[in-house]
Amino acid sequence: MTNTRIISWNVNGIRAVQKKGFLEWLKKEQPDILCIQETKAQREQLNSELLEVEGYNSYFASAEKKGYSGVAIYSKLEPENIKCGFGIEKFDREGRTQIVDYGDFVLFNIYFPNGKASKERLEYKMEFYDAFLEYADTLKGRGKKLVICGDVNTAHKEIDLARPKENEKISGFLPSERAWIDKLMDKGYVDTLRMYNTEPDNYTWWSMRTRARERNVGWRIDYFYASENIKDQIKDAFILPDVMGSDHCPIGIDLEL
Repeated sequence: MTNTRIISWNVNGIRAVQKKGFLEWLKKEQPDILCIQETKAQREQLNSELLEVEGYNSYFASAEKKGYSGVAIYSKLEPENIKCGFGIEKFDREGRTQIVDYGDFVLFNIYFPNGKASKERLEYKMEFYDAFLEYADTLKGRGKKLVICGDVNTAHKEIDLARPKENEKISGFLPSERAWIDKLMDKGYVDTLRMYNTEPDNYTWWSMRTRARERNVGWRIDYFYASENIKDQIKDAFILPDVMGSDHCPIGIDLEL
């Protein structure tokens, strides 16, 4: 058995975070797999330092629109197969999804949509949620073990944000969004952090406007979920709130393979 550390981080712009010590952090942390969201870049916009990190293979999925969305993976493990998207054009063109088959498990790296901008974007977010769950359930139905990570853009329970009452009517904590996470868990997916940490005040995102991070007035909107058939192989789950560079912090799991 070997311990495999997977870290997920919404970097809020990979070129911006590169200037804030991202590569130095990666070389020091040395996760086996790093999933990042909101790269805000296409591959040709990145320099060789970001594309060729020693010891890692890198894989990028970009939005058609420049400077928007995008996900990437740095991996020491060689995947058997990588797919970008669910095969649904209106979702896939935003470059939000990588589905990586490592043989022993399938890893989803996802930047789920934000529903705050408009009623239409909230509808898009909920449709994306459903398309993802249908795709994941199909793989799970074939006996695949699934690890799902990324910025889900919803806090699940009151414990998952500092100001639940004030945000009940805000996208990111709406009853419909929270009910979808209930459905996800009812279908046999586990919130890995809560296997190891049931304490409040564990957040992964803070508004940059109000010095919220200094006061730890945050939201837990970044998650690692696992299908129940791999749950027992997850040996730890954690948040790294002291890692700076983005308005989100990294989260991670240790997986026994």
